[in-house]
Amino acid sequence: MLTLPNLLTLSRIFAVPILVLLLWHPSRLDYALCFGLYVLMAVTDYFDGYVARAQGAVSKLGIFLDPIADKIMVAAVIVMLIVTGDIVGSAVIAALIILIREIAVSGLREFLADLRVSMPVSQLAKWKTTFQLISLGALILAGALPKWPLIAEVGLFSLWAAAMLTLITGWDYLRAGIQHMD
Repeated sequence: MLTLPNLLTLSRIFAVPILVLLLWHPSRLDYALCFGLYVLMAVTDYFDGYVARAQGAVSKLGIFLDPIADKIMVAAVIVMLIVTGDIVGSAVIAALIILIREIAVSGLREFLADLRVSMPVSQLAKWKTTFQLISLGALILAGALPKWPLIAEVGLFSLWAAAMLTLITGWDYLRAGIQHMD
């Protein structure tokens, strides 16, 4: 149970309160520290799965915790970036689209798991995740480097790209899931 991949996943979950604390009333240093922690969490997200597959240490606990860790981190960062004013105006809609889809797809996966139906992650969903990670990282980094407005623009563009892909992949998952609902 306490394999390296599972410890990496758990470390991401335990790091979320630190991210929230750093973004509570952030200074430029807090944003910089938060960005460093965010990047470290993204790297451990990659390596926990890689190590699990390479060592043949894929576990039910890891399969359960990994998507939860991802969703907790994304949700916490989005909420805090809205609170700090780094996501404002119509960009809040993009953020809400992402949050709603994450919750809906999680619920759908749970429902389908009871039916023993798996929903593999699509390639498009992986692109969605990539844009999502880039957007949130860029928006955090923009707080540390306010004299570089291009970073925030990249973050907001990527947030909207992630939201658009979120709608497409969310619809794909819903359409596939509806086939199993009576």
